[in-house]
Amino acid sequence: MFTNDKAPIRLISAATLAFALALGSGAEAQVKTGLQPGLTRGPDSARKISLAEAISQAQQNSPQAIQAEGNERTSKAAKVSAIGAILPSATLSMGRVIQFGGGQTRVNQNGETVAITAAPTNSTGLSMNMTLFDGGTRLYNLRTANSQIDAAEANRVAVKYNVALSVKQQYYAVLAAIESEEAATFQMAQANEQFKTSIAKVRAGVATRSDSLRGVIQVGNAQLALITAQSNKEAADAALTRLVGSAQPVTADPNSIQENMAALPDSAELAVLAKTGPAVQEARANVEAAQESRKASKATYLPSLSANYSRTGSGIDPRFGLGNDPFSYNGRLSFSLSYPVFNNFQREEQVTRAKVAEINAKATFRDTELGAQESLTQYIGALRGASQRVAVQVASVAAAEEDVRVQQQRYNIGASVLLDLITSQAALATARQALIQARYDYRIARAQLEALIGRDLQ
Repeated sequence: MFTNDKAPIRLISAATLAFALALGSGAEAQVKTGLQPGLTRGPDSARKISLAEAISQAQQNSPQAIQAEGNERTSKAAKVSAIGAILPSATLSMGRVIQFGGGQTRVNQNGETVAITAAPTNSTGLSMNMTLFDGGTRLYNLRTANSQIDAAEANRVAVKYNVALSVKQQYYAVLAAIESEEAATFQMAQANEQFKTSIAKVRAGVATRSDSLRGVIQVGNAQLALITAQSNKEAADAALTRLVGSAQPVTADPNSIQENMAALPDSAELAVLAKTGPAVQEARANVEAAQESRKASKATYLPSLSANYSRTGSGIDPRFGLGNDPFSYNGRLSFSLSYPVFNNFQREEQVTRAKVAEINAKATFRDTELGAQESLTQYIGALRGASQRVAVQVASVAAAEEDVRVQQQRYNIGASVLLDLITSQAALATARQALIQARYDYRIARAQLEALIGRDLQ
């Protein structure tokens, strides 16, 4: 006994059925009541969703996509900070000082000696600082921030299509499982009909008991194929549900897929798109950021010039100089020039690190470009090969179906043996599985190509 969460599946061994055949008339009923109901499962509660809906939900819920969007926002915030570094900084201050004691006394009108308390002193101040020249470091940092934004945007697009690729791969796996289940269901019905025919022919004395035993084997093989297909579909549905981030189980909708395999994309156009794909764009932006960082490291060999301006006021006015007793103000403007003559070779280390980072970024960019060309060649070859295989297998399935029909008729009238029919049925099952695999390979190759170029193929 094998059970799942839907309904029990009863497995009747070939030996048990063979024994039932030996008993005679109860064999057909044993197969019908023992095998077929055991394959019946509960209704599928998974909700059908289209491929576009699955991709949209996954791109919203995927941790990778969320992190990529966060990195892009962080990069934009870094650019704002780099712009702010060019502008002067300003600080506004306000204070109040209250003095107690001090040793001074006076005699009041009642002749009593009391301590003199000084009036509270209030103060306001404004201070501004600005770096007038730093060798171009701030400008290079701003350029680096712009390049990092480009890299983050390209990474977001790359992650977007990588998530779409993962969803498509799993979505097409569900479609393949659905097609396999349909093929197994057809195989099961075919095996049952063949078993009934063999039983009738054995009873009529026009066939040997071997035909009935082979019919039992065919029914068992069909049963196992159907069980495997149903299990594969359940596992594929569960994986798809996780990818889209759905609380309710979901499954693929075969009616939402419309393919035009005759309209293959142009290779020359795809080659241009591959050179500007998101992975290549991200690598190019990283090179630009590394170049600006290298320039900024050399700017530390130049002196820096800063300016500072401050204006402060103080008084006893409780309204901080806005009342009847205005504050007395004074201002101060200063300039400072600094140049690190020797900083324990820290500048040299920074320059070396920046140069190495630039060399590494260029090497990565070159490899990414070559990798895009290699992947493009592989995906186009796989796409065309799978398309041709689909066309061949469609013709093979049609021929195998006709062969099974002819062999079934010949066996019914006694013009051929059961082995010929079983051989034809096995060839049909193989052709159906090959067609399912060819469709899956075509869909995956197309999805990989879309992820490479960073756009959908129409």
